Amino acid sequence: MKVKVNITNAQNDTAIPVGTKLLVRKACIATLVEEKFPDNAEVDVTFVNDEQIKEYNNQFRNIDKSTDVLSFPLGENGVYDTNPETKNKMLGDVVISIEHALAQADLFGHGLRREIGYLTVHSMLHLLGYDHVNGGMEKTVMREKEEVILKKLGLAITKV
Repeated sequence: MKVKVNITNAQNDTAIPVGTKLLVRKACIATLVEEKFPDNAEVDVTFVNDEQIKEYNNQFRNIDKSTDVLSFPLGENGVYDTNPETKNKMLGDVVISIEHALAQADLFGHGLRREIGYLTVHSMLHLLGYDHVNGGMEKTVMREKEEVILKKLGLAITKV
């Protein structure tokens, strides 16, 4: 399986730490491998600030506040459009607020690397059809999958 991850930094407020783009690529690939995605795939990841993600959240979800990450899946029930040039399955878009990620890393007491890894894996699972909005078992399954993938990336939270 080949995975093309297109990464765009659309904000100028915060410098993207060295290695972040590689981490995002690894998180996308690890999620697809864990989920046994059968095809070559393509995903777009964009870094924004809180103001930009608030605009997206309001425009697409009618929620007038910033958030950490938004997922815009291009497929449904495992069926995805194919990029005519690359022949890759187009999974969708991930939008990460670097500003929000920094605040959450501080709040949860772990590094930005772990937070961005988590947000990427979380969003990739959304692109693959997972949801947690209704809570219950769906949320539990999604959290368990996130932790398995983060552990494989060396980003598991260690309990002392």
